[in-house]
Amino acid sequence: MSVSRMLKEYLDREHVHYDMLPHPEAFRALAIAHVLKTPEKEMAKVVIVKVDERFVMAVLPASWQVDLHRLREIFMTHHVRLATEDEVKDLFPDCEVGAMPPFGILYGLPVYVDRSLIEDEEIVFQAGTHSEAIRMRYADFAALVLPVVGEFHRSPSEVR
Repeated sequence: MSVSRMLKEYLDREHVHYDMLPHPEAFRALAIAHVLKTPEKEMAKVVIVKVDERFVMAVLPASWQVDLHRLREIFMTHHVRLATEDEVKDLFPDCEVGAMPPFGILYGLPVYVDRSLIEDEEIVFQAGTHSEAIRMRYADFAALVLPVVGEFHRSPSEVR
């Protein structure tokens, strides 16, 4: 499978500069960051969560984990859980499972970005496959996606 056609068409239609970054097949954002020699903090991973009866895209640095407790506070509900693989597969039919880009606008999903990602000039993310990524300016990404910015991460030091 190649890069998400919807994503490529959208970025091209919006005249946004981006770099395609082919890489050896990798299944974790952290591994992709290492292969591409990209700072872990700039490599974004997408986590799909189910909030009550709707799905939400949470985007955070590759080496960090989503904190469901913090998301429950943000959404003011106790009903927040990680989406299942089958649910994710159905939401992103043009993407390999686990390689969805952080463009919820293309899939009818709201996007929440962890505050830590907005500090960097660039963002790198999977482009719908396990062998291609995209690098673009964070400002361009934010202008297209209009994400809600919040703090919902657990850094590696908090996990231990």
